[in-house]
Amino acid sequence: MKVLITGTGGLLGHGLARVFAGRHDVRPVTRADADITDLAAVRACFGRWRPEIVIHPAAIPDIDECERNPALAQRVNVEGTRTVVQAAREIGAAIVHISTDAVFDGKKNSPYDIDDPVAPLSVYGRTKVEAERIVAAYPAHWILRIPLLFGPRAAGHPSPDFVEKGLRLVAAGKQYIVASDQLGSALYTLDAGRAIEQLILKSTPSAPTFGLYHLSNAGSCTRYELARRAAEIAGLDASLVVGKPLAEMGPRAPRLRYAVMTLDSLAKVGVAPLRQWPLALEEFIHSLGGGEKLALKN
Repeated sequence: MKVLITGTGGLLGHGLARVFAGRHDVRPVTRADADITDLAAVRACFGRWRPEIVIHPAAIPDIDECERNPALAQRVNVEGTRTVVQAAREIGAAIVHISTDAVFDGKKNSPYDIDDPVAPLSVYGRTKVEAERIVAAYPAHWILRIPLLFGPRAAGHPSPDFVEKGLRLVAAGKQYIVASDQLGSALYTLDAGRAIEQLILKSTPSAPTFGLYHLSNAGSCTRYELARRAAEIAGLDASLVVGKPLAEMGPRAPRLRYAVMTLDSLAKVGVAPLRQWPLALEEFIHSLGGGEKLALKN
């Protein structure tokens, strides 16, 4: 299967490329290869490679950056997605679009279902809703809403994910202050890749699996619980992880207090449930080398 993946300089794109490269013909695409806001560049890239599947995680995922610069968020997250869909349509490729739990309003007290109405609180969430609608208008599509990510990053990528950032601070003897009342899910990027691969491979002309899905590791957690468990697994001083209410976290883009999603949509098409998030977290942290190596890298 010929698979083109956008945004492979980012966290999820890198993880997806690692998983798919093991069994498929993969073309990783970074911004340097083809800026998704440049239709001519994207057309040329897709036309040269002619993938069967385009996986599109490229976006500005930083919720605060989107709030500070809504025009840029619109250009990349919305118009960039429109460009990718148009180029995929022209070569007859199916598209996997990565969306977010930030399309919801965080006001529920039970998991968000696929059919729940979207009501984003942030610029980031609004751009992702618009992008979903663009992708949904193209018949050969999968849309996957995902939560907070953790996983290996590409060489040279300057910004660690939520988990690794905390581990490095704690390993250096510094506090890691996180929200104690922000409940959601977490997703290991390599597990995400395996689930997306299953979803694509289970699709046939007579029984396509196209549609909208929620994807995360099993179980829910607050940001505080996730960061503290990571420190414990790494053998670090977990007391340096400090939980504070969202209201005390300073001026930032609006966050969802509750963002747990139902996961039965993938099970209905035969995709195996992902493992519990603490098991995935343990694998990831062991791949980093544990607390001692994290301390040495600071």
